[in-house]
Amino acid sequence: MLLPTHPLRTAADLDPVLAAIGDARVVLLGEASHGTSEYYTWRTALSRRLIQEKGFQFIAVEGDWPDCFEVNAAIKQDHKNYDSPSRLLQTFNRWPTWMWGNWEIAALIEWLHLHNRQQAPEHRAGFYGLDVYSLWESLQEILHYVEKQGDGAVKAAHRAFRCFEPYSNDPQEYAEAVAFVSKDCEDEVTDMLRALRQQVASSHADGLLSREAEFAAEQNALVAVNAERYYRAMIRGGSASWNVRDRHMMETLTRLLDLHGPDSKALVWEHNTHIGDARYTDMAREGMINVGQLAREAYGPDNVFAVGFGSYEGSVIAGKKWGAPYEVMPVPQAPRGTWEEMLHSQLQGENGLLFSNELRQHPDLQQPVGHRAIGVVYRPEFERFGNYVPSVMPERYDAFMFIDKTRALHPLPTHADEHMPPDLYPWTE
Repeated sequence: MLLPTHPLRTAADLDPVLAAIGDARVVLLGEASHGTSEYYTWRTALSRRLIQEKGFQFIAVEGDWPDCFEVNAAIKQDHKNYDSPSRLLQTFNRWPTWMWGNWEIAALIEWLHLHNRQQAPEHRAGFYGLDVYSLWESLQEILHYVEKQGDGAVKAAHRAFRCFEPYSNDPQEYAEAVAFVSKDCEDEVTDMLRALRQQVASSHADGLLSREAEFAAEQNALVAVNAERYYRAMIRGGSASWNVRDRHMMETLTRLLDLHGPDSKALVWEHNTHIGDARYTDMAREGMINVGQLAREAYGPDNVFAVGFGSYEGSVIAGKKWGAPYEVMPVPQAPRGTWEEMLHSQLQGENGLLFSNELRQHPDLQQPVGHRAIGVVYRPEFERFGNYVPSVMPERYDAFMFIDKTRALHPLPTHADEHMPPDLYPWTE
């Protein structure tokens, strides 16, 4: 079976991708691991062109809201209020620190700041976090905000914070304590979100930066609500916690698009398992949804363009277990019959770009094939037993970037905070 492919050597080779994206409002950019340099650099190359040539307003990533918003605020200033991009990215101190604290992201942040200095404040490109893990950090951000505002949301915020205090800032301890009893903090965080929304509704902020400050406070309250649900669902097991998380990420994406106006356009950087439509993988059999599926359902397939990534062999940054120090690990050659091996055999070591509308003519690809997924936890010696997601490739993505041999990401030397999200789906996370 000979697959239609296009060359992928320089940023100019992305012309067909921009043409295929057309007027899509949401472009989802994946990765087959959280520790591969080329996935970050190619996403940067494509994102830069989409921001410059098609007017995309922001990048939303699989990261925590408070940390990403700190970066977002910094890159929109006329002058640097940080020593260097690498110092700015020290804010990403939750394990796995390397996901956003790396030299590849530092280069992107430097470019975004330089780009934004040439734009009016209303048109400066943003950098936001979609994830749900930052329960305590978001609560602390809310307290700072409401105490500065000094209005009715203060009491609700303090009640929510006090409810979580007995659990030592440890989300897993909270989840284990409340999973099977009636007492939890759901009412407190819901009341806090309601109070903040009333406060924001009565305000008349002018300009994107002012609206962003109010949006960030409300978003932190939304994180607290959904993180509380997430950690309770986590202990019970099954797909519920995964679905809480991806629904939160989709809700955040929708809110960001609304914030930026009816003509806004978004770039999303997440793992393939979040951006590739779950209905065309074995995730659907487990009752799992994801951002790729939800975005297509919300905005229509013509307004959403998903780009998957993968490689045949190389190296990657990951940990051998949850919370372990990162290591440079080998990525073995993909097994025979997998998507990656098929492309390696055909392209003979070259990179390639594929489009789903050209792949649908191949009936064999309407059946699931194994497609590699590496998480922040990885054991190369066992990967063939759990790191391949059966996928109907022409339906899961709209395009695919294949890099035959990849290199490990380049992490910044960031000390990891002792508190971290729990280990749920290490093969994707």
